[in-house]
Amino acid sequence: MHKKLFIPGPVDVRPEVLAKMSTPMISHRGKAATELGKDVCTKLQKVFQTNNVIVLSTTSGSGLMESAIKCCTAKRAAVFSIGAFGDRWYKMAVANGVPADKFRAEDGQATDPKQVDEALATGKYDLVTITHNETSVGIMNPIKEIAEVVKKYPDVVFCVDTVSSMGGTSIPVDELGIDFCITSTQKCLGCPPGMSAASVSKKAYERAKTVPNRGLYLDIVEIYDKVVKDDKYQYPSTPSESHMFALQEELTYMLEVEGLENRYARHLEMAEYIRAWARKYFAIFSDERYLSPTLTTIKNTRGISVADLNKKLAEKGIEISNGYGDLKEKTFRISHMADMTMDDMKLVTSAIEEVLGL
Repeated sequence: MHKKLFIPGPVDVRPEVLAKMSTPMISHRGKAATELGKDVCTKLQKVFQTNNVIVLSTTSGSGLMESAIKCCTAKRAAVFSIGAFGDRWYKMAVANGVPADKFRAEDGQATDPKQVDEALATGKYDLVTITHNETSVGIMNPIKEIAEVVKKYPDVVFCVDTVSSMGGTSIPVDELGIDFCITSTQKCLGCPPGMSAASVSKKAYERAKTVPNRGLYLDIVEIYDKVVKDDKYQYPSTPSESHMFALQEELTYMLEVEGLENRYARHLEMAEYIRAWARKYFAIFSDERYLSPTLTTIKNTRGISVADLNKKLAEKGIEISNGYGDLKEKTFRISHMADMTMDDMKLVTSAIEEVLGL
């Protein structure tokens, strides 16, 4: 029995999108591939609200995160973390020999823009990474305020992980001045996992050209050049065109059927419903000023076994997510992203109430 997924990703995918994964193969060096790549990237520019070049990668979002910090750090990276995925960016720096310092907020708290200012004012850093939306704690960082700080330092490359937020809330990349903005397919974009996308500014590209030992598969200079060369929208290595067909279908739906503003409003409506339910029966784990519109982390105030709850929910064809890492059993998480609806939110909350006798 298929379980309806209320986890941070992958998400349930619309049948029309899944069907596109079985589109017959085309040559990844032919005209049809160029047309497909250009259409997908043009649509993504609208979602990202950017005129920057969009690149695709047959990796999860982590692939392009690693590419960003490895290829664009010439001096030292300042990594601001609010949870497990910010920590991962620091691990990537260390694993690649990239000089970096981590600035870690307490679980459930957002990055303080003043701390970003203090770090960058030292002049030690030429790259900064921010996790826009952290699914381990259900926090969305105050990206506008952070962006205003980073704009004071024009030599700093601004990298943002929007893996769990792009397509679920408005992120005006150009207005914010983001140089390297990364997302992936299996969350708010409502597609199967296996592909990531990023907008890359000319500034990030020019910085990367000065950095030696960028690697090969994820060398952003080579990827960028291949995309823009002769307007071909192709890639140094074979891309997953199956994912591109699926992404094209979902992006068309997002832009032409639902509309982005309606999509953002739907995500917020679902979030507010889950938050209200959490306050009634449990408590919200994170700082209420910075709650994620795509996932809610709920504090286990009743001392229930989240693992046992999930086993019983599985019998009803539903799956939620336990807390992440040290927060396992102390919290649980309910996602409200991609093509979920208010009916889905009522389904999962009523199921939990029934199982727990609330």
